[in-house]
Amino acid sequence: MAANPQNTPLSGLARALVQAGRLKEAEAESLLAQAAASRTSLIEQMVTANKATYIELALFAAEKFGYPLLDLSAFDEVHIQKSAVDRKLIASHRVVPLHKRGNRLAIAIADPTNLRALDEIRFQTGLAVDPVIVEESKLVPLVAKLSESVEESLKSFTNEDINLEFTDEQTQEKADEASSLEVDDAPVVRFIQKMMLDAINDGASDIHFEPYEKSYRIRFRTDGILREVAAPPLVIKDKIASRIKVISRLNIAEKRVPQDGRMRLVLSKSRAIDFRVSTLPTMYGEKIVLRILDPASATMGIDALGYEPEQKALLLDAITRPYGMILVTGPTGSGKTVSLYTCLNILNKPGVNIATAEDPAEIPLPGINQVNVDDKAGLTFPIALKAFLRQDPDIIMVGEIRDIETAEIAIKAAQTGHIVLSTLHTNDAPGTLTRLMNMGIPTFNLASSILMITAQRLVRRLCTCKKPLDTPVETLLNAGFSENDLDGSWTLYGPAECERCKGSGYKGRVGLYEVMPVTEAIQRIVMANGSEHEVAAQARKEGVNDLRRSGLLKVKQGLTSLDEILGSTNA
Repeated sequence: MAANPQNTPLSGLARALVQAGRLKEAEAESLLAQAAASRTSLIEQMVTANKATYIELALFAAEKFGYPLLDLSAFDEVHIQKSAVDRKLIASHRVVPLHKRGNRLAIAIADPTNLRALDEIRFQTGLAVDPVIVEESKLVPLVAKLSESVEESLKSFTNEDINLEFTDEQTQEKADEASSLEVDDAPVVRFIQKMMLDAINDGASDIHFEPYEKSYRIRFRTDGILREVAAPPLVIKDKIASRIKVISRLNIAEKRVPQDGRMRLVLSKSRAIDFRVSTLPTMYGEKIVLRILDPASATMGIDALGYEPEQKALLLDAITRPYGMILVTGPTGSGKTVSLYTCLNILNKPGVNIATAEDPAEIPLPGINQVNVDDKAGLTFPIALKAFLRQDPDIIMVGEIRDIETAEIAIKAAQTGHIVLSTLHTNDAPGTLTRLMNMGIPTFNLASSILMITAQRLVRRLCTCKKPLDTPVETLLNAGFSENDLDGSWTLYGPAECERCKGSGYKGRVGLYEVMPVTEAIQRIVMANGSEHEVAAQARKEGVNDLRRSGLLKVKQGLTSLDEILGSTNA
């Protein structure tokens, strides 16, 4: 028989259960005492004592108090309003903010008589609160997941205490500003540093932080290939973006337009790594890409780049001439900047004045005057070049020839006693000459100023676990090998798997080069407005290997696979 509700001291769910005859008053008091002692809930104690099941209690509460019932396992977690309610309130009151409509917030709760919880949420959010009944067995694990601190959620990614530093006074000012804006979250900082260190140790060139509707992933570009390395909680995407933007001196309040910045990570007293930062607004947040600018890549020497001995000799001869232009061509990510920096390091001597105009300068080079062009400020490539010519230069490097004005000034400098190095985005060396002619450069100026054009690509280098392949002769002939090449003196290798290469079969990259000196014969073709095919045919007569042929030589040397060459070059 149910206890008289007028005489019982019970309240809330316990009182409702007693009124409904589901519990005796003494049972309810005992269960409440056990719940208080074990810091659990009445619902949990009833299930433990076999007085009811979770679903039975959820159905009872929904019917008794007139609130909707929800199967929490069918609710998509991505729609949960994690930031609407303080994490501590979620944990202490065992509630989950489900969704927000206008000024009303739906709250998943197992015991709707917990008025203190509803009042505190109402006070903290300033919203009207609508309880939704759920099973406590499904609510508790979700509460634990949501109330988990960022530090705990990132623990699997940062197994060590990482505390590196970012440098220079402006960055420090921004870091101080970050503290006041509450984005200086230590676990997030350690996580970002961990990702940077892992990328550097893996030899990655880029780090991608990518938010999506239901997930967040981080990828490294290693040896030209992107691979996923981490999938941190989606809830930290804004903190990661804010922290990176603060360190990079970007506007953290601006999320509608792309931004570009730079940061430096100090690894030791003798080594620091620069990162070029690019943000991009997407549908689900800001994607951020960090380009790793390791100064060591610019000083590794010409022998490490992959030039064949005769190509190296031609390049060294060209850059040591008293004047003229050397052009390096290829798509983005083909290693043009490293090739130019390697040449500059060879030329960088106390008696030489070197100036570069870049957008931006990627790697600091001591002894070289590097200028960042800034179109918004009015410092364009042509203006920088004109200024260089008044600075008594010996060698000028232009990051990229983008327009006819830049090209004309660079050619003028090459004709008046300066060595000029620059890049273009063309597919091969012969096509560079026709590209410049199409821009409007007079053929006489091209023929008289350009010493050499080098086209290049980067292909993945086979790991030491490489294995020999048995490939049909027809396949090799179709790839470009001649019958004389197939003399049995070399072995065709392909990728295998090992821990060193993480199962990819490749480790590191090697360059393919088409080194084409502009000889008198090629000059005559240019002067006669000859076609790209005529230039290419003459270059082949003079023994210049195109990119495919250079790649096949690397295959014969066992440095890379045939698949890599076929995928990177045209026949």
